[in-house]
Amino acid sequence: MTGHNTQFNALLAPSELDHELPDFAAVSVADLVPTFRTGVVDQQAEIAAIVANPDDPTWENTMDALEASGQLLDRVLAIVFNYAGTDATDEVIAVEETVAPELAEHISRINLDAGLFARVSALPQQPDGSENAALLAYWLRRFRRGGAALGEDGRAELRAIDTRLAELSTRFGRNLVDATDAAAVHVTDEGDLAGLSDGHRTRLAEDAAAAGKDGWLIRLGLPSVQPVIEELDDPAMRARVHEASLHRGHGGGAVGDNTEVLLEIVRLRARRAELLGYANHAEFIAEEETAGSLVEVDDLLGKLTPAAVANAAGEYKRAVDRAGGDEVTGSDWPYWAAKLRAEELDVDEAEVKKYFPLDRVLRDGAFFAAQRLYGISVVPRDDLTGYHPDVQVWEVIESGDDPVRPGESLGLLLTDMYARPTKRGGAWMSSFVDQNNLLGQSPVVVNVLNIAKPAEGEQALLTLDEVATVFHEFGHALHGLLSDVRYPSLSGTNVPRDFVEFPSQINENWAMEPEVLANYARHVDTGEPLPEEMVASVREQAAWGQGFATSEYLAACWLDLAWHRLSAREAGQVSDVAAFEAEALETAGFGAGVLPALAPRYSSTYFNHIFAGGYSADYWSYLWAEVLDADGFDGFVDTDAAHGSGGAGGARGIDPDDVRFAGDRFRRMILSRGATIDYDDAFWMFRGKQRSVEPLLRRRGLAGAVD
Repeated sequence: MTGHNTQFNALLAPSELDHELPDFAAVSVADLVPTFRTGVVDQQAEIAAIVANPDDPTWENTMDALEASGQLLDRVLAIVFNYAGTDATDEVIAVEETVAPELAEHISRINLDAGLFARVSALPQQPDGSENAALLAYWLRRFRRGGAALGEDGRAELRAIDTRLAELSTRFGRNLVDATDAAAVHVTDEGDLAGLSDGHRTRLAEDAAAAGKDGWLIRLGLPSVQPVIEELDDPAMRARVHEASLHRGHGGGAVGDNTEVLLEIVRLRARRAELLGYANHAEFIAEEETAGSLVEVDDLLGKLTPAAVANAAGEYKRAVDRAGGDEVTGSDWPYWAAKLRAEELDVDEAEVKKYFPLDRVLRDGAFFAAQRLYGISVVPRDDLTGYHPDVQVWEVIESGDDPVRPGESLGLLLTDMYARPTKRGGAWMSSFVDQNNLLGQSPVVVNVLNIAKPAEGEQALLTLDEVATVFHEFGHALHGLLSDVRYPSLSGTNVPRDFVEFPSQINENWAMEPEVLANYARHVDTGEPLPEEMVASVREQAAWGQGFATSEYLAACWLDLAWHRLSAREAGQVSDVAAFEAEALETAGFGAGVLPALAPRYSSTYFNHIFAGGYSADYWSYLWAEVLDADGFDGFVDTDAAHGSGGAGGARGIDPDDVRFAGDRFRRMILSRGATIDYDDAFWMFRGKQRSVEPLLRRRGLAGAVD
């Protein structure tokens, strides 16, 4: 990030760089708030002009004008929210805390604008299945759910709630950054690090030095279970790291205490739902998802939970046996499970990682698979710079054999792969520019990960989870990059949460497909391919321990729904976060008496997805998308389905022509269409049949859950 530039404001006009890539070197953090406020005033004036137009509402003077409004605001918000996630300095955090409530108030003003609502409502019905019909439905739904039909008092209360929720969500995220930073475990005795490789210890020493400390510093990631405890031999050290993770932001005046923040968020969301005529916030959210209702969600989670718990209980017993029958706590289970995995699969994980250097995974794995599927090339643009020295810029180019747009530049991809102290944990995709034909804009998207940065002159070596994450986030990027719609509101990943994860999870599958794996899994030093005897072990490892993995995820889903199923009255009665969480998990089947060593993937005070992200009452959407993914991937590897017959035959490892045929269909039916489609119909058209949960149950070893 740059300091204040007194010469000009680079955001006031569209960037002149390729595809309107922001000129980051010319962007000043000090300019962000005043530019944001200018953008708000500009869009308010644009909308006022639409409402004041004396002509009768037409598509062009209402919808086109509405979709074209707010371009300055979009440019500055893309910068603000990217910086808040990737370089959360005190200056940037102050910007976000200023912008968030003012933006919420601005959005409420639009949603509650009676004149705008009247003009949009006056437009004639559009042809079924058209992009215009999808856009009109989007705006009418947005007005209804935004409170346009409320009375004056209701609109005023809703506007205040939205503004306050924006403040609280921002505070939750900042508290979590502070709590996670404060919870980093400082180690002064190297003996406590027994089990860690020399390279791992070196990275921890570098982290300590960067924090002005001697010794070693174990920084925490977002989930409850920290990967490092799989390797630490000292039980006390494992417990120290695990407890630091579980107690982040939890009461007692601790740094980043999030208890009161999340309670107020829950109460306000419940009241907001009540104002709008819903029983609770979870019902309000489910209405917009492809699942359609909480009944469908409960059915899916209910099918999976008993089998997942039973599998996890078996895995736990085996961990106890491996530990010699001693007590196995939450900090011990991953350690002993890792020992079992290494023994049973005959895998040396440190050795396996040498076959997954980041550069090869990205270029020869994720990019290669995309070229094979969609006929696109991803090439470096070293002449363009990102917002941080670690960021690389790539150009995405249509294949030369495309009959319509051969060799056309589709957009830009930025990759920001390495962790740093001011970067939010986790991985995500976002956009600087959304594709849309209305304004003639092509996409500029970014993939953000948090891989440990290697020492100078070395390459980052990835775990299998990190390999999957690279493919997953690039799947989101493809959804944005291959979009081909007219309107910004319907572009790329602007789809329901339980569908947005479908393309990304589909893309994960390619990481382990034989042709793709053989192309990128090569030894970092020798370039030799992953030995055949290790390939089977790697695939088995990717599917190993699904009882634990599924159970910790499901526990978090049920916890999310428990908070957001509360009515406004019930939410006002909750004061003890820990007690509420324990009761919710017990009710869902994850009580201490069932799985004593399992914590939900995220506990309430560090559940960023639902209290500071966009997944409130919606964390289950990853699982719903996996239903689509597990079934939908057969549309690629089933040669009958690939040619549209929907048959059950066909072999995996199909020839390149079949892969490309299926890829072109997926691009045309799903990736390019954004939010212009009926999602159930689109899946049926691609797959040749309606979705089924059975492929997911088989994938996770839970097929016995089917009645």
